[in-house]
Amino acid sequence: MQELSTDVLVVGGGPAATWAALDAARAGADVVLADKGYCGTSGATAAGGTGVWYVEPEPAAREAAMASREALGGYLADRRWMGRVLDRTYANINELAETRGYPFPTGPDGRQLRNGLQGPEYMRRMRIRVKRAGVRVLDHSPVTELLRAADGSVAGAAGHRRQEGHDYLFRAGAVVLATGGCAFLSKALGTDTDTGDGALFAAELGAELSGMEFSNAYGIAPEHTSVTKTAFYSFATFYRENGEELEGAASQGGRSVIARELLTGKVYARLDRADPAARAAMRLAQPNFFLTFDRLGIDPFTERFAVTLIAEGTVRGTGGIRIVGDDCRTTVPGLFAAGDAATREEICGGFTGGGSHNAAWAMSSGSWAGRGAAGYALALGAGAARRSVSAAGGAGLRPLGARDVDAREVIRAVQGEVLPYEKNYLRHGEVLTGALAVLDETWTRLRSGLHGTGRDAVVARQAAALTANARWMYRSALARTESRGMARRLDFPGQDAAQHHRIASGGLDEVWTRPLTAVAA
Repeated sequence: MQELSTDVLVVGGGPAATWAALDAARAGADVVLADKGYCGTSGATAAGGTGVWYVEPEPAAREAAMASREALGGYLADRRWMGRVLDRTYANINELAETRGYPFPTGPDGRQLRNGLQGPEYMRRMRIRVKRAGVRVLDHSPVTELLRAADGSVAGAAGHRRQEGHDYLFRAGAVVLATGGCAFLSKALGTDTDTGDGALFAAELGAELSGMEFSNAYGIAPEHTSVTKTAFYSFATFYRENGEELEGAASQGGRSVIARELLTGKVYARLDRADPAARAAMRLAQPNFFLTFDRLGIDPFTERFAVTLIAEGTVRGTGGIRIVGDDCRTTVPGLFAAGDAATREEICGGFTGGGSHNAAWAMSSGSWAGRGAAGYALALGAGAARRSVSAAGGAGLRPLGARDVDAREVIRAVQGEVLPYEKNYLRHGEVLTGALAVLDETWTRLRSGLHGTGRDAVVARQAAALTANARWMYRSALARTESRGMARRLDFPGQDAAQHHRIASGGLDEVWTRPLTAVAA
C-alpha cells in the first residue's frame, strides 16, 4: 500500500477532470489526478470529435441558444446556469485558441470555427497543460473507494495501480469526481471507462443524485460498430428490410421508431439528404465517423447500410451526482462533481442530445469544481493530511456474507435489464417494475458475496456501480409518471404540469427518490 497526500484529488481523466486539475493547480493547490486509463486517451471525448456549445456573447445569439433546448428538456433547465456555462465555455475555448494554439479550422470568411473539438488533439493538449501546471498524474490507477473523515466529509481515496501492481491511498483535503457517466459497458465508442463509479463512491458517503430518469439515451451506429455520431443521421433516410421507407425515423422522435422496428427486423439508412457541401463538412468535422465505411468500401451517401442503437445511459443523458453550489459542490463536504459524473439538468433539463452541451458542461463544471475544491482544501490547511479516516467502500470490497458471487455474472444480469430497447428505451411501468425486481435481487446478492482485491477489486466495483446506477435510474423513472425530456413512459405519454420538478435519488441497500423544489417556469 502506497500512502500519499495532496490538497486536491481529481478522479478521472477526461475533459472535466483535466480542467478541474488545471484550475485547482492555478488556484494554488497541490493536485493529483488519478485516471482509470491513460489521461488524454481514455473516455468518450478522446475517442472522437465533439461539438461545443460555444456562442458569441451577443444577446440575441445567447437568447436563441438558451431557448433552443428548453422545450426538449421539459423546461427543467436553469437560465442562470446556462448563462454561466456559456460565459465559461467561451472563455475556455478562446484560451485554447489564443494562448494555447489549438488548431481550429477556418470558415470561408477566414474566421476560426470554435464550436467543435477533435478529441484526440484536444485531450493530448489538456494532458500536457495539466502536467506543466505541476499536477501529479497517476495513469492506469483506478480509484476503488473514497475515504471519510470523522465529521463525515470526504478525506481522500484509495485505489489500485494496475501497472505497478499495488494499492494506493491518497489523503486529500478535497476530491473532485469527474469519472464520467454510466454506459453499462455497451461498447459505445470510448465509454468502457464510463461505468458510473463516481456515483457509487459519492452515494457511499451519502451524496444525492438527480435526474437519473433521464438516462435512456441510445445512439445510432452502423450495425456491428461502436461509433455513435447520431447528429449526422439528420441527413439520413431510413428503410425497412424490404426497402420500404421507414416513416418517422428521421424525425425528432425517430429513435423510438427505429427501436420498435429493430425488435422485429433490420433497419437501414442512407445519408442521401446531405448535399456536396454538407458531405465535405461532415468528413472534416468527424473523420472517425467515416472510417468504418471506408474500410468496408461503403459510400454512406449513396449506399444503404444496416444500423443499430447502442445504449449510452448517463453519458449522453443528463442524470448524475446532484450539485448544490456554483462551485459544483455536492451534499457531502469537500466533495465536488464535474462533467458527466454530475447532473447536467442545470443547463439541459431532461435532454442533452449529445456532445455540444455536455462538452461545454465538462470544461465549465471542471473549472468551477477545481477552483472550489482548491479553496476548500487550502482553507483546511496542513491538518487535512493528518485527519483520522475510514474507508467508505462497501459493495464489491467488503461483502456481508460468503464470497461466492462472480462480477461478470453481475454485469451480465444488469445488462440484461438496461440494454434491451424494450426495457430501457420503450419504457413502461410494468416492465420497469419487473426489471427493478431483478436488479434489487442482483444488488442483494453482490452486497452479500461479491469481493475483489487488487486488480479484481476494480472489476468488482464496476459491477457494483453498474447495478447501483441501474437501480437509481429505474426507481427515478417509476417516480416520474409522465413523459418529459428523454424520460418517456408508454403508460404515461403526456406531460404533467404537477411534475414540473426534478427528482433526487440515492441510497444503496434501500434506494429512495423524492421530488425537488419545482423549477421556475
